[in-house]
Amino acid sequence: MALSEVVHKDRGKLRIHESLDELSTDLADYIAELSEASVKERGVFSIALSGGSLIGLMGKLCEAPYNRTVDWAKWYIFWADERVVAKNHTDSNYKLAKDGLLSKVPIIPSHVHSINDAVSAEEAASEYEFVIRQLVKTRMVSVSEVSDCPKFDLILLGMGPDGHVASLFPNHAVLNEKSEWVTFLTDSPKPPPERITFTLPAINSASNVAVVVAGEAKSEAVHLAIDDVEPDCPKLPARMVQPTTGKLVWFLDKGAASKLDGDQFYKS
Repeated sequence: MALSEVVHKDRGKLRIHESLDELSTDLADYIAELSEASVKERGVFSIALSGGSLIGLMGKLCEAPYNRTVDWAKWYIFWADERVVAKNHTDSNYKLAKDGLLSKVPIIPSHVHSINDAVSAEEAASEYEFVIRQLVKTRMVSVSEVSDCPKFDLILLGMGPDGHVASLFPNHAVLNEKSEWVTFLTDSPKPPPERITFTLPAINSASNVAVVVAGEAKSEAVHLAIDDVEPDCPKLPARMVQPTTGKLVWFLDKGAASKLDGDQFYKS
């Protein structure tokens, strides 16, 4: 079977794929459907991206039929995290998304909200939050019903083998940030050290959060992020992704899902 879709009682829906190609197609379908529903309901689609292998896995959106059927002019694009480097730097998530996706589809340039790369990490985070606040005021980005946080239509996250999502790393002080929507790091355990990132409250206020993970190297982190584990197990940032009123979906390949405990799921 190409796709096994199961539901965990606490950790959302899991879509497990035989191959990366199938995962990529399913992810494109999912994003296109959310885009269509959001444009129908609100007239816009606000989406936040991360870096890493995620952009490559979104590549099918540049191909038929999606390149013609998606209403690209209604997309507003943000980054759930970004490295504080020049936009043409190989470490830039903006550059990764631009080269792999944004330059290949007819997105309106003024709808692409990247960080100011000419200031410090602290200033970049503060400016980015201000931009989002302005767009919440005009309802280009929705607002959560339960807090003042922005309610993005979709936040797409990858996950590292250590269980980090966006630039929220295990045991890092940024995990405790409750009042800001966007915060900064100058001591990221992964280079480059200076980054901005959405906080957990901002991520958990989204309408939809998708975590996309491939490869057996990440299977232990997937197990710790999803399965019912002992209370003394380390709490991974990926496990703290728990949308308040929105939906959580995991896109996994067989390798990433290989250590999951099947007893904890039911068929959707």
